[in-house]
Amino acid sequence: MRLLLVEDDNHVAAALSAVLARHGFDVVHARNGEEALHSVLPASHPGKPPFGVILLDLGLPDLDGYQVCGRLRKITSTPVIMVTARSDIRSRIHGLNLGADDYVVKPYDTGELLARIHAVSRRNPSADDLAGEVGNALTLGTVTIELPTRRVSVGGESVQLTRKEFDLLALLAQRPGVVFRREQIISEVWHTSWEGTGRTLEVHVASLRSKLRMPALIETVRGVGYRLVAPTA
Repeated sequence: MRLLLVEDDNHVAAALSAVLARHGFDVVHARNGEEALHSVLPASHPGKPPFGVILLDLGLPDLDGYQVCGRLRKITSTPVIMVTARSDIRSRIHGLNLGADDYVVKPYDTGELLARIHAVSRRNPSADDLAGEVGNALTLGTVTIELPTRRVSVGGESVQLTRKEFDLLALLAQRPGVVFRREQIISEVWHTSWEGTGRTLEVHVASLRSKLRMPALIETVRGVGYRLVAPTA
């Protein structure tokens, strides 16, 4: 898999590139935001397959990492993992709202990073199967989830979700009122049993509540998991 590493520290980039290469990744290193944006254009690497994942450090010398993520989302659907020392929940939600698929806080374990790379690079088979069902949509009060086109609207107004946000919402919406265990959600949406993904799940739930402007839509069942509470029309 080709991977774009956006990192301004050459020493960090060299060490990480060596580790990733040992695990079978073809790493392209971009040293700043503009170089990263240029790298994702097909004309920049003629004859090469598109990137499978983008690792985006937020502390770049020319552009703010959040700005780079927002611009990347306008030109590519490649999964983006933000890598930063900013660990507060607001920063994570902001990154996810801009289109990031995951968020890794420094310092991180290499095994953790590799697990997250593999997790975001996988497509959700159940979501893909649903997308093939023409005309399939879920209506829950004012919320409409169009499975074939992966579109979500609230009261007729479109809401932009990331791939994993949509997969999470679609999963919960299949059985409103039923509690999905955290382990089950992580397995079906992220295709991993790795416990560290639990924090990512929490961030995605918080982001969904914020984007849909329905804090009560997804209910936390303490010690168990989450369930979707269908809103009234």
